[in-house]
Order: sequence, then C-alpha cells, then structure tokens
Amino acid sequence: MRVRGSTRSLGKLTLHEIVASVGAVRRLHSKPRLEGDLLPPSSDGYNPRTARNHEEYSVPVGTAVHDRTFALCQSLNYREWSGYYAVSVYETHHEHEYNAIRNAAALIDVTPLYKYMVSGRDATRFVNRVIARDINKVAVNQVIYCCWCDEEGKIIDDGTITRLAEDRYRWTAADPNLRWFRQNAIGLEVQIEDITEQVAALAVQGPTSGKLLKQVTEADIANLKYFRKTSGKIGGVQVDISRTGYTGDLGYEIWIPWQKAVKVWDTLMEAGRRFDIHPTGMLALDVARIEAGLILADVDYISSKKALIASQKYSPAEVGLGKLIHFEKDNFIGREALLAEQKAGPKRKLVGLEIDWNEFEALFDRMGLAPQTPATASRVHVPVYKGREQVGKATSTTWSPLLKQLIALASVDSQHAEPGSRLQVEMTVEAVRHKVGATVRQLPFFNPPRKTKTPV
Repeated sequence: MRVRGSTRSLGKLTLHEIVASVGAVRRLHSKPRLEGDLLPPSSDGYNPRTARNHEEYSVPVGTAVHDRTFALCQSLNYREWSGYYAVSVYETHHEHEYNAIRNAAALIDVTPLYKYMVSGRDATRFVNRVIARDINKVAVNQVIYCCWCDEEGKIIDDGTITRLAEDRYRWTAADPNLRWFRQNAIGLEVQIEDITEQVAALAVQGPTSGKLLKQVTEADIANLKYFRKTSGKIGGVQVDISRTGYTGDLGYEIWIPWQKAVKVWDTLMEAGRRFDIHPTGMLALDVARIEAGLILADVDYISSKKALIASQKYSPAEVGLGKLIHFEKDNFIGREALLAEQKAGPKRKLVGLEIDWNEFEALFDRMGLAPQTPATASRVHVPVYKGREQVGKATSTTWSPLLKQLIALASVDSQHAEPGSRLQVEMTVEAVRHKVGATVRQLPFFNPPRKTKTPV
C-alpha cells in the first residue's frame, strides 16, 4: 500500500526535524527482508519496500537519491509526490533549471512514478485487455505512451509501457493501479508486481543530454531511437536507458536498482559539469511540459476513479489521445463506449491557447501597472469564452521563456477547437475579472527536431 502525505500536516517542524523523525519511524517499523524482495535492508535495518507498507507516518519519505537532492536544494522548496519528497525548485527561482532543459542538460529525480512489472505467459493478452493501444505492434525494447480506460471509455490513467521481452513489460503510471490491474488479470497466467520501491528513475533532459550519456554510458546511445530502450552501465551500475521524457526535448530516462541510484547520480553530476548539467525540480518541468503540450493527471484531466461528476471524466479523444486507440485489435476495456464516441465525435478537445499579448499588456496598462506574467506555471482552471458564452476552460497556463508567449492548455467545445479560432480567457487583475483574447494553436507549442533525431 502506498503512503501519501501532505506538507500541510508538518506544522512548525523544520525539514531537518521531519527527515530525522521519518528516519526514526523507519527504524521503529522496519521488518526483516520479505521473501522475493530484490533489495536487502540497509545497515540500520530499514527496507523501503517493507517500511512503506505502514500507514503510521503522515509525512513523505525521501527517494533513492534524497541524500543528494536534499544537499543541493538551497530553497528547501519541496512538494509531496506519491508519498515521496520531490524538489519543486533547487534555487530560489527555477530560471536556471528551465534553461538547463532547453539549452543544456537537466537531471530530474522521477523516482516517485509508480512502476509495475508484468510478466507471464498471458502478459501480452493482459496488457492488450487493459490499454487502448495494440501491444502486439510493439517490439522488444520499444516503449509506448498509452492510456487505459474504464468500461465507459473514460481515462483512468496514462503512462508508458516498455516491452522488455516477449512476455515481460515495465509499466509506469501517475497513480496506483495495482488493484485495477489485478482485477483485470483474473483468469490469466500473469504476474503483476509493484516495483516502485525497487527501481529508482532519473531523467536526463536537454540538448546536451545525449552527449553526456555517450560519455558516461557503456551502451550505444548515439543510435538509440526515440521511444526505444537499451541497457548498459553508468558508473559500473547496470541500468536500462529509454529515450523518453516529459519535457518535449531530447532526453532520456534511466531505470536503476534502488540502492545503486546514488552512484549513478554522482557519475552524471560529475561528468555533466562540462555539459552544464543542473539538478532540476518540478517547477521548471511544469513549464517545459506545457510547451510540449503534455497533459498532467489531476490537472488537465481527472481520473475516472477520482471524478465526482460526469463532466470531470475524460475520454482519450478529449485530451488529445485519440490516435492511441486501436479499434482493430482484440476487445479491450472501454472499446464499445469509445466506438460510440468515435461515431458521434468527442464533445470537447484539448487545444493550445496563445494569449494575445497586446490585449494582456493593455489590460494592465489601464490599471496603471506594468504587465505581470506568472512567476510559475499555473494549474488553476480559468474559464474560456466565445463572446458571452463559456466554451471551455484553460487547465495549465504559463509564460514560455523560449517562445516569449503566454500559453495555455485548454479543454474547449469541439466546434471551437479548430486552430486559428479566436476565443477569450478570463484574467484577474487587482481582484477584477476581465477577458483577454486568445488564439487556438495546434499542439505542441514547441517540438524541436533534436527530440527524435538519430544519430545523436
């Protein structure tokens, strides 16, 4: 069972006191190694897999590289991500970290992703039953991005699946899915294991990421294609490396045995100096993923398992994932509902919005103010209008330092989703609500050729 904490429960404790108290709870509740555990307990008896099965503590815990990220986090600005501490920003502002993503190399701890290992004779049948894409089209060492739906064709979650062998897959997700997976594996000869606390994950993203990995990795990085996986060693540690990421840029994700993650982190940071590597937090990543048109669960869509009303549920076509539905394959969960939607067409669509800067600037000028762009990406939903009628909502908004534009991801009625359509977005200045013009744009906003170019 995953443990989820909230920083709002921390009271007036300092972060040092919190880390110390978590360590004490770890030791108090540690257990002997369970049969089948891939990782032995540490010298103080703590095993992350067994310890995190307890619900006694109400604060997050550190990831496999927390000792390194904590030492580098000058801002002490953290957030909770799936029960782990995640750095929001290492410095007092995320500018340098964002620039690393777009101009150099960024090192991002993405260990909190949920990770599952699916194996067995019926593993392929199981995967095909759950996801909307056809896994039979995926080769060994290929990675796919996909979503999976409930019986009504509404998205439960999205993530990546790597085909490690003919009947073995590594599956990542934003939310815990073990119960759903096992419910849909009944009658199949398949093993599904939560390996979240056995495997650490580091993302190396940015224009110089390929050159860095070519220098430190005993693997053919130069010829690794987009959404493919290879294996090799970094700092003497055996790892998997996939050419994937959440920035829309050239980048890689490294999958590492939990207890050896610090060695890989140190190797990357040491060799990365000549490539201007920066440890990078969630604030910079949020800006980059909006530029790339990448959706975020609980922000740009809500899982059907969490939705309280029907309008909070989204189909794949409504969030730009319609191409990931393969109706020609064997039956999968939600197929009939999605076929019906395909015939009628989705009622709403995900679009990009480019907010009119001249109108934005004039709005502030009328108030006697200079234009004020948001310091960080906003996940606050704001109405989108066509004239006096609300036709949707902007779900993620940011100032793009690269594009020099105020941009947003938005969910709008299908009849207003055509690129070039003129809409309006609600803006609040000095507690007064206004409307500012916006133009519908094709996603992604930023899609550099280096992202998919081979060789690197």
